[in-house]
Amino acid sequence: MFDTKFAIVLRDDLAGWQTLNVTAFLTSGIVAQFPDIIGEPYRDRAGNVFNPLSIQPVIVLSADGPTLHAIHQRALERGVTTSAYVEEMFATGFDAANRAVFAEFAPEDARIVGMALRADKKLVDKITKGARMHA
Repeated sequence: MFDTKFAIVLRDDLAGWQTLNVTAFLTSGIVAQFPDIIGEPYRDRAGNVFNPLSIQPVIVLSADGPTLHAIHQRALERGVTTSAYVEEMFATGFDAANRAVFAEFAPEDARIVGMALRADKKLVDKITKGARMHA
């Protein structure tokens, strides 16, 4: 049904709260990049209105640190814009601080704990090679 794939890759040693937090932040980045991914509002039988959700399924994967680093490199090499979250962002409390700490790192030394991307299915599969379905 979709020519693209929406995938999130999380480092496999994160605490539960970190996994959920990073997933939420990364998802918002993809939605900002692709606003057309959001469908229509939901309504229940009583007529209550709920926020619209993504029209496309999201695949959540996990990988160890070296594999996630390789995924980061492959995305950059292929020119795919991603959402990315570095470990140091856990110690910040607001957007400007997140961006400031993120800017301190180059691709070779960034301690990426999560990434999200949406691109052609085959390209996403190549970039995320080595990751596995998140348990």
